[in-house]
Amino acid sequence: MKKFIINENDSGQRIDKFITKALPELPKSMMYRLIRKKDIKINGKRCEISSRLVSGDVVTVYVKDEVSAEKKHDMSFLDSPADIEIIYEDKNIIIVNKPAGLDSHSNGSPMTDTMIDRIKKYLYDKGEYSPESESSFAPALCSRLDRNTSGLITAAKTAAALRELNEAIRSGKVHKIYRCIAAAPLPKNEDIITAYHQKDESRNTVKIADQPTEGFKQIKTGYRVISSKSPLSLVEVTLYTGRTHQIRAHLAHIGAPVLGDGKYGITAVNKRYGVFRQALCAYSLKFEFEETSEFFYLNSLEINAPRPDFEKRFF
Repeated sequence: MKKFIINENDSGQRIDKFITKALPELPKSMMYRLIRKKDIKINGKRCEISSRLVSGDVVTVYVKDEVSAEKKHDMSFLDSPADIEIIYEDKNIIIVNKPAGLDSHSNGSPMTDTMIDRIKKYLYDKGEYSPESESSFAPALCSRLDRNTSGLITAAKTAAALRELNEAIRSGKVHKIYRCIAAAPLPKNEDIITAYHQKDESRNTVKIADQPTEGFKQIKTGYRVISSKSPLSLVEVTLYTGRTHQIRAHLAHIGAPVLGDGKYGITAVNKRYGVFRQALCAYSLKFEFEETSEFFYLNSLEINAPRPDFEKRFF
């Protein structure tokens, strides 16, 4: 038998989602059978798959210990460097400046240093995160940046914050502005452009089309030229949609790829300037929560990253 007392970070979940995280060795088919047979109870009473947990609930799973091994807490994040540049932090979220060359998270590979690992280590050292006291939650990124893109990245420190931020992102209430260097002149000084986007999973690249095409999704990108030193331009970019490699592929499609971009860029220009990592930074972040939201206070903030190194070098 296994017993769990639900804390704030576990609350709000369906019982099946919680059990999947808390007892990852338990086959899902067995879990659903246990629920049907009333061998998984909430506060001593039968539950349904759709039952949602609240803080203080006691979940009991009547199953042999050998098939219900509790989650083994991954403490490998403690091996990460303590190097972290915090731009903003409160009890709910932390916003950091991710350096170019650092992965946001591991994507399942056995990496020993990622941005989320550094954040976990920082919170662990502060006493704000203890894997041993959590059944199903760990601090998590609300968005990600490509390895070679620098700039602002947000992590949730609680499950409630993660749910709220993820919903805000889905509904377009989190606004991101990027800065980059275009390796060729743009068609206009300022514009909002649309196109159609398809990701090639096997090659981790994307294709852009001007007209609606089967399998392609619409993208919308705004840009404004801040300064020019021919052929380079310092550009502010606003994402109205958030597709893989959208900025890099869309600017390349209109003839002004990001300087240093090895996938979509101009090799000769990259070599001329000695830049082999995309000059792209997630520079600014604004929130737009409803007044009724617990996170409405974030709306008063305009959070900016430090001026990126590539901007200092060329402009």
